[in-house]
Amino acid sequence: MTAPGMHPPSVPARAAKGLVLFVCCAVVIVPFITVVSTSLATREQVTRSGGMVFLPDEVSFAAYQAILSGGVVTRATMVSLFVTITGTALSLAATTLLAYGLSRRGSFAAKPFLMIVLFALLFTPGIIPAYLMVKSLGLIDTYWSLILPVMINAFNVIILRAFFMDLPEEVIDSARIDGAGDLAILWRIVLPLSKGVLAVVALFYAVSYWNAFFAALLYLNDISMWPLQLVLRTYVVNQTQVGVDQLGVAGADLPPQEAVQMAILVLSIIPILVVYPFVQRHFTKGVLIGAVKG
Repeated sequence: MTAPGMHPPSVPARAAKGLVLFVCCAVVIVPFITVVSTSLATREQVTRSGGMVFLPDEVSFAAYQAILSGGVVTRATMVSLFVTITGTALSLAATTLLAYGLSRRGSFAAKPFLMIVLFALLFTPGIIPAYLMVKSLGLIDTYWSLILPVMINAFNVIILRAFFMDLPEEVIDSARIDGAGDLAILWRIVLPLSKGVLAVVALFYAVSYWNAFFAALLYLNDISMWPLQLVLRTYVVNQTQVGVDQLGVAGADLPPQEAVQMAILVLSIIPILVVYPFVQRHFTKGVLIGAVKG
């Protein structure tokens, strides 16, 4: 049954919606298939197709074997994993503590700190002030330069604060009557009730750390410390040739340049594809936090 005044869409309308959905899916799926197929193509197929292969006739894992056998790509992958895991853990902990403090009534200087967070949300420092600050702290050529300047995101603080404020006050008050302190309430009551929104915020941070390359370009002068995304930008965007010394394989066994570039690209998106399905169901809840009152 349909609601009063509502009529089911006509056949042409449904066909038009299906066509638009099909086109949108094709725009996303076809390039992805092309990237994966090119990374699995042989030199003959890449040469015959002129660079990009849609569906390879023969599957070859030479590009993946080359980038994973040692050299700068493997090292860059380990760097990205370290920065992402460490940064996400520290950012989630700091954001949770700040948001919980701002959400509690009677917290010391809660309103001034909230104004600072909102100011940071609306206005961001420029490249030169940020670089001078990182340099003055002695963080140049250290991995902390990729974590500390962006450890707390104002938008994520607002999301967590809105969720914490919607938690039932009766539950927190009863725990306080039983003698629980603020940290005990946060650890034993608030965090178990906030698994969904924490998963969303953690994914936001993880994607941000994993995809970041500009900070590494500014603060890391040692190429051996570069994360995977900066290496990917150097190989693909700047069209830098991947050499024998970089991949650690013999020159005769070097796979085609296009296959290596696409293999690095696939390697860079695999972690997001693996993690995203587990937190997808929390996205709607996380986005709508604070949007509906009452």
